[in-house]
Amino acid sequence: MSIKSKIFGPKSRYDKTLPFTYVARVPAVEGDDELQNDYFADTICGLIEYLDEQNVDPEDAKLFGLYQDREIPLDVKYCLDEQGHWLKRPGICHALEEHYRETLEFQFKGHVEDGDCSFDDRDTTGSGPY
Repeated sequence: MSIKSKIFGPKSRYDKTLPFTYVARVPAVEGDDELQNDYFADTICGLIEYLDEQNVDPEDAKLFGLYQDREIPLDVKYCLDEQGHWLKRPGICHALEEHYRETLEFQFKGHVEDGDCSFDDRDTTGSGPY
């Protein structure tokens, strides 16, 4: 990591077509959507991996890409395997890239099956709940 990236952060964070971070919102109390825990990561693959480590049930999680001026929901189903479990890396990256290639839904942009990942300059560590 260069001195410039240590001071200003990852270059990909300045690409306004990519979320600057991802959040999962999970009810803190079952059946109560008012109280929620938030989990964060700079990459969707990092967030999914962290949710899996924290034993967050995919049915409880609502995923969002956070941009500078808006948040956009992400459909959880593209982050799950056939049994309904969280996908692991690189499977999550492949699934999101394939979905983007088929739909061109910009909230799934940047995940690549071949070549360079748009998020490879970011930390994949998750955090939370907050």
